[in-house]
Amino acid sequence: MTQAPSKAASPPLATPDFSELRAHAARWKTRSMREAFEQDPGRADRYAVELGELYFDYSKHLVDDEVMASLVQLAERAGVPERLAAMYAGEHINTTEDRPVLHVALRHRGESTFVADGRDVVPEVRAVLHRMRGFVGKIHDGSWTGATGKSIRDVVNIGIGGSDLGPLMVSTALKPYWRDGVRTHFVSNADGAHMSDVLSRVDLERTLFVIASKTFTTLETMLNARTVRRKLTDAFGPEAVSKHFVAVSAAPAAVAEFGIPSANTFDFWTWVGGRYSLWSSVGLSIALAVGMDRFEELLHGASIVDDHFASAPLAKNVPVLMALLGVYYINGWDRHSHAIIPYAQHLSRFAAYFQQADMESNGKRTRLDGTFCDYATGPVVFGEPGTNSQHAFFQLLHQSPDFVPTDFVGTAQTHHALVGHHEVLVANFLAQPEALMRGKTQQEVTAELLSAGVAPDRAAALAPHRAFAGNRPTTTLLLRKLTPRTLGMLIALYEHKIFVQGVIWGINSFDQWGVELGKELARTVLGDLQAGEPGENHDASTRKLIAKYIRWR
Repeated sequence: MTQAPSKAASPPLATPDFSELRAHAARWKTRSMREAFEQDPGRADRYAVELGELYFDYSKHLVDDEVMASLVQLAERAGVPERLAAMYAGEHINTTEDRPVLHVALRHRGESTFVADGRDVVPEVRAVLHRMRGFVGKIHDGSWTGATGKSIRDVVNIGIGGSDLGPLMVSTALKPYWRDGVRTHFVSNADGAHMSDVLSRVDLERTLFVIASKTFTTLETMLNARTVRRKLTDAFGPEAVSKHFVAVSAAPAAVAEFGIPSANTFDFWTWVGGRYSLWSSVGLSIALAVGMDRFEELLHGASIVDDHFASAPLAKNVPVLMALLGVYYINGWDRHSHAIIPYAQHLSRFAAYFQQADMESNGKRTRLDGTFCDYATGPVVFGEPGTNSQHAFFQLLHQSPDFVPTDFVGTAQTHHALVGHHEVLVANFLAQPEALMRGKTQQEVTAELLSAGVAPDRAAALAPHRAFAGNRPTTTLLLRKLTPRTLGMLIALYEHKIFVQGVIWGINSFDQWGVELGKELARTVLGDLQAGEPGENHDASTRKLIAKYIRWR
């Protein structure tokens, strides 16, 4: 890794100028990607980057060398290299919470230091990993037993947001690597149905509960944790807490007050954002599912991308390119959605994970200097696995008047041995981006219909409905195989993409004040529900809904 300077200069805060991007967009509205490929034989080679076991192809975008040069200059003007160095140097780039942002330190494999507030945090990170390894070993070899002396068979992760989505997504993605004898479950929702469903599938005597909360005050997480504690102590007595609970938190005093002993507490730090925390002890449930060696392979994959991000020139830097393409469509083309389509069933939670990571990070209007943006930030992110998504929302992707920039993620190798399945999957994975790019003209449709024997008047009537505009931009990310290492690489690419976009938009990608107001009002409403009548400090609609609920419950 290129060692960042100990103190990096922050760039001046200036409103970004997107007029050049809009001019490029206007120029490309009269151009065809199909023709661009025909006229430029080197396009597919020039607009691609190979990063070990990951191949990044962005040639099916509405870009040329002139567009890409403008985008790289935009990143330079926005101060992306300086802000990157500031993050790696441990500066408090999370300005509203006055914290460093050092999730890169959690997965660092080399000898470099990462300094936060005057101390190298790498030894602390590795000490926690060492403790995790010891604990995971005890669960897997059966030496850690529950209150009745039985070994642990089920692990239930209780958290929400990043403390749930990250471990859930990774554990699902790495299902082929799960250890025999331990099943992992996740509970996040305050809806008691979520907890009830999981409890119906486990044996309390043989279940470990991992409570993951930075503050150990999160409403949903603590509600679920108290519910389980009550069930355990009713069944096995107060001593069951130390046998069946571990905590992952940056608030040891709150953990102790809950009743979990310090020996069962795994620290992480305030400089770890929740949606960037799966690399920390928040990943304990991942390690319990796949083993500590596999968990460290995940970290290693992310560190490969961290090194690339810190050292590669902007024009060949994959996270930077991903970010710039996104800014191009949001601020140059006024396209405010982004789809992520993994052609891998085990990545079924990948789009949901980055829906949170992206929209919670960059869905903001306030710039670092306190002024408001007069331009769009943060796309609406959505996605489902292919080929299911082809039968759900691809109609809109192909024929809507608008286009949605789309990422396709696939693998060359698979973990199963079912004959024919992977070839069909990959055929669709490769064909859909080509179809979105090429489209099909009315003339081509008409010719096909006529050759099939359709009457000319019927062919003319059908042609507009069966034509495809094409010119729909896509990125293709091909992995050699979905492994802990390549998954770590993939996640880190998207993390750094989000950061770069935040830099260009001049916003803080690492706070989430937008989720607080609803939480505050929920506490007020809860008091009204418990009191049995609506308070006067609500609007008429909310008061009526509270009253209706109280009557109906």
